[in-house]
Amino acid sequence: MFKKFKIPDATIGRLSLYSRYLKEADEKGINTVSSQHIARATGVTPAQVRKDLAYFGEFGTRGVGYNSRELYNYIMKILGLGRRWPVAIVGAGNLGKALSQYKGFYERGFDITCIFDTDPNKIGKKLAGIEICPLDSLKEKAKAFNIELGIIAVPAAAAQDVADKLIEAGIRGIINFAPVNINTGENVMLRRVDLAAQLEYLTYYLEDTR
Repeated sequence: MFKKFKIPDATIGRLSLYSRYLKEADEKGINTVSSQHIARATGVTPAQVRKDLAYFGEFGTRGVGYNSRELYNYIMKILGLGRRWPVAIVGAGNLGKALSQYKGFYERGFDITCIFDTDPNKIGKKLAGIEICPLDSLKEKAKAFNIELGIIAVPAAAAQDVADKLIEAGIRGIINFAPVNINTGENVMLRRVDLAAQLEYLTYYLEDTR
């Protein structure tokens, strides 16, 4: 089991936003912030900020606020970012290339350690300085680099097979960019990123305003 009790997914997402604001505040020399400051910067209410933080304990001082750096460090620890995480990308196409070059991963504690593909014309070449390895070497590389996180950036038809290989290699958390549902079982955390679905969410609301 991954968590002792269920925390709403939306809360975890907001903690990530809070941590980004707190880091910026600390870098600007702002030592103390209030729930109002955090709320205003992240688009939620002060009550929501306090409720989200209350899941994990008591933070700050009533009537004073939160120490920016201390709260940032607490949240990063809550998010499991007290250490660096090696990550594998499967798929060295356009999406895999873009993901491997995204600097935000490194800044948040994620190291793209390995990239895999099945195309012999890509294997041996490099993306963002990382050699593209054959997919058949996934299990070996995952063990060597202690990789627990994987990103699927392959066409829909290959996504389930890739997921199966990631799980067999000991990967415990997967982000799936392929536009298809995949099965991972109970012991693997799965997050699906469907960009088209996000656009459809926007068009649903925009259509009502025309």
